[in-house]
Amino acid sequence: MSLPLVGLSTSSVFPETTESAFAIAAELGYDGIEVMVGTDAASQDSYMLKELVQEYQVPILSIHSPCLLVTQRVWGTDPWGKLRKAQATAQALGAGTVVVHPPFRWQRSYAKEFVTGLARMEDETDIVFAVENMFPWRALSQEIAGYAPGWDVRDEDYLHTTVDLSHTSVSHTDALELIHDLDTRVAHLHLADGKGTAKDEHLVPGRGTQPVAEVLQELSSRGFAGNLIVEVSTRSADSQQTRKADLAEALAFARLHSAPMAG
Repeated sequence: MSLPLVGLSTSSVFPETTESAFAIAAELGYDGIEVMVGTDAASQDSYMLKELVQEYQVPILSIHSPCLLVTQRVWGTDPWGKLRKAQATAQALGAGTVVVHPPFRWQRSYAKEFVTGLARMEDETDIVFAVENMFPWRALSQEIAGYAPGWDVRDEDYLHTTVDLSHTSVSHTDALELIHDLDTRVAHLHLADGKGTAKDEHLVPGRGTQPVAEVLQELSSRGFAGNLIVEVSTRSADSQQTRKADLAEALAFARLHSAPMAG
């Protein structure tokens, strides 16, 4: 049985650049890259990304569409235009997956058509659009509906989903129950951890309270064919050496716990 590929999200090296992610992934032995399309020019440009693939000999496994609050104007302001651009970029670079968040609740027209529109796009391409589980926003101990459709991807008939283990921490979702409920619709995994606080921590796997090892072992037992993407925060690292050590630890954790168990 072949093991899932373990990729590095370019967001994991922030505030370093997209190119730094390629260099670190190559040095540490990651199988590929997930490009978080953001304000870094290289992340937005398929030609620049192609050059980085050739220079560092690290393939791009997935594209994370620019659907964060801070990237609302990246690739324009039309959310469907962003998804079409993400699809075209993935196709140009040989990536098989586009990660997308549910719409913000104020994107009313986009939200209304999101589920059916995404299904139509999947019918037209081999690219997998994997909708990511999110979490409720909290203010003064009250929950705020930030997404429409909602943050829980189980509530809609998405063909493919991304499970993020920092987001399960924030939402207080049982991660093992989530992957059981989604079953074969789990197409992509964001490897991270959290301690159950209201902060989206994206800790190195094993440093929080999420059942990350158990999730990896469960997916391995199913013969999971998707990608495992390390998406952690290293912005507080005091040096690149510390950042690399964190990312090496995350890679080792992923490979250890996604290997088939003996016996």
